[in-house]
Amino acid sequence: MTKLSVNVNKIATLRNSRGNNVPNLEMVTKSIIDFGADGITMHPRPDERHIKYEDVFNLASIIKEKVEFNIEGFPSDQFMTMVLEVMPNQVTLVPDKDNVLTSLHGWDTIQEKNLLRNIIQELKNNDIRSSIFIHPEMKMLEGAAGVSADRIELFTGLYAHSNNLITNYVECSKQAHLMNIGVNAGHDLDLENLEFFIKNMPFLDEVSIGHALISESLFLGLENTINMYKRILQ
Repeated sequence: MTKLSVNVNKIATLRNSRGNNVPNLEMVTKSIIDFGADGITMHPRPDERHIKYEDVFNLASIIKEKVEFNIEGFPSDQFMTMVLEVMPNQVTLVPDKDNVLTSLHGWDTIQEKNLLRNIIQELKNNDIRSSIFIHPEMKMLEGAAGVSADRIELFTGLYAHSNNLITNYVECSKQAHLMNIGVNAGHDLDLENLEFFIKNMPFLDEVSIGHALISESLFLGLENTINMYKRILQ
């Protein structure tokens, strides 16, 4: 079964808009876990416009007691210091620059091989699973294998806005499996497009979904929405 990791960044965005603790990020995160999520994803950015670094520290033990904890981000010195203190189950490396709105670009795993190799080795030394955010391109997958990544996360924004064109994703998934690399996926997946994606992907360990899931829950309810995603993934 493909696991569901819920990205709680949008909850933090809503909280930060009023400068207080409503909604309570800890309470919502606990509820998401209780409602059946297999993992929690956080993506602290340098400007802390949604998840703050203190959120990661405050919620780490709560999350790790019950489900997998995935932290996304660019491997800056500050980010890596946080990661090695928190010790999540997985770190998803993204190539975001400081001023980007959201993650739309995958790593150039060939050009950035030295950086990625060093970061991944540091994660391995600390028994943290690594995942590299890439577009569904065979060359980038080969580069991920070359730096000994444990997993890739396929950027699914291309799929979500391409009328279900999925061939490149399937090919990458098959080849990654042959290379003994796990496959995650995320970005713009929702209740409408996830089922086709799941049915056609031969190997898929995890999907990370945040924006759509939280938006859909405004109409459907949070518990019901998570259960709907879980049914699709099963």
